Amino acid sequence: MYQHRNMRPAVDRRDMLHRIGAGFGTLGLAGMLADGEAVAESTEPSPLAPKKPHFTPRAKHVIQLFMPGGPSQVDTFDHKPLIEKYRGQRPKSVDRKSLRNTKNGLFPSPFRFRQHGQCGKWVSEIFPHVGELVDDICFIHSMHTDIPEHAGAILMMNLGHLQPSRPSMGSWLAYGLGTENRDLPGFVAMSPYAEPRGKLANWGNAFLPGAYAGTYVNIASMQPDRILRDLNNQWLPRGVQRRQADLLTRLNQLDLRRQQTDQQLESSIQAMEMAFRMQFAVPEVFDTSGESRTTLEMYGDSEYAKGCLLARRMIERGVRMVQLSHSIDGYDIAWDTGHSEIAGGHKRLADACDQGIAALIKDLKQRGLFEDTLVIWGGEFGRAPTSEGQKGRDHDHYGFTVWMAGGGVKAGYSHGETDEFGCMAVQDRVHVHDLHATILHLMGLDHERLTYRYSGRDFRLTDVHGNVVHDVLT
Repeated sequence: MYQHRNMRPAVDRRDMLHRIGAGFGTLGLAGMLADGEAVAESTEPSPLAPKKPHFTPRAKHVIQLFMPGGPSQVDTFDHKPLIEKYRGQRPKSVDRKSLRNTKNGLFPSPFRFRQHGQCGKWVSEIFPHVGELVDDICFIHSMHTDIPEHAGAILMMNLGHLQPSRPSMGSWLAYGLGTENRDLPGFVAMSPYAEPRGKLANWGNAFLPGAYAGTYVNIASMQPDRILRDLNNQWLPRGVQRRQADLLTRLNQLDLRRQQTDQQLESSIQAMEMAFRMQFAVPEVFDTSGESRTTLEMYGDSEYAKGCLLARRMIERGVRMVQLSHSIDGYDIAWDTGHSEIAGGHKRLADACDQGIAALIKDLKQRGLFEDTLVIWGGEFGRAPTSEGQKGRDHDHYGFTVWMAGGGVKAGYSHGETDEFGCMAVQDRVHVHDLHATILHLMGLDHERLTYRYSGRDFRLTDVHGNVVHDVLT
């Protein structure tokens, strides 16, 4: 049970009568207003109010299309035809300790690749819709990370750290820039069926103030009034709710001033204020019935496609960052089906997201949002070009592919390379810290200046690492 550190009453009886004596005359007015819908907005300054970036940004919003489980680079966007030539063999360049199935040789992709667009980019047949848009996309083929284990690598991609003790990238963005819609969170995380491994840590605020925490939404039901539970109050009009919320906030702030610092209480204050505002804004955002039939057909019927549409609606309304994780059949690391069967597993997963991803890019362009929105696709690591069993691939953190589009990155461009078999990043290598530094840079933030003082030191998303990858910038 929570106990105050200072057990002295905040206000004794005599002090209370002294303070409110002059206020009894307002009770009649309050009673007349109780049945009305008039709303007096909270006068407390919002920590999510828009803030100036460090310099002119290329993008204002981020949509992260997160693919937990490790999509295979050599079966999606990193074409390596030499694997077929050396099928079953184990060249020295892939003979690494981390590729645990040391007796297995190279395993050619079961999918055909073909060139797309003016840039001539080779793309797997399982991404036909995304393939049509390669001239809008910047591919980074030289990604690498620290660990080939899902939980740690997922946290690294989302927090810049292997342990769940740091703020998420979305929380850092909300802290640095605020949001453009005070009725919605600065950072929203969504998934169709299952939260990615690590759950809350992937969108949490850790030691940042509670206002910057992400809000998680399970979008499987797609019922606007049930997306977030317990938001609506069926007994009280909005004006009365506003006054109750303000009174509770003032009491909590009085307690907070007495205690001087209490992060849990501070987080609760901000969470209650956001919850009050969200009950009126959330149903409208998640109600897609007003979208045209053409738009709905463009996105398609998959749950992930519906999430892509919601992501567009959120950033259109000022949400700073949206993370849409890919899950299927309740599996939190969906792309990990690559262990047992690349052909069926990757095809099924790509089918569930390909059309929606392409529709998102087209929709952003049609609405004039593409230049202001940075879209990021990728998982926590990739997969080995060698086989695991007969039909699968093991994890590979030495080299994998992430792509970005919109928001100030080069279009129709490929950065970096893996070796001739797609095992290890060998040219213009990009670590996750470098990716984070680049994302912050595109949003107008210097990753070395965006810091927060905690436990005696200044923390940042990129820790003590990271370099902006200027070659991918326009």
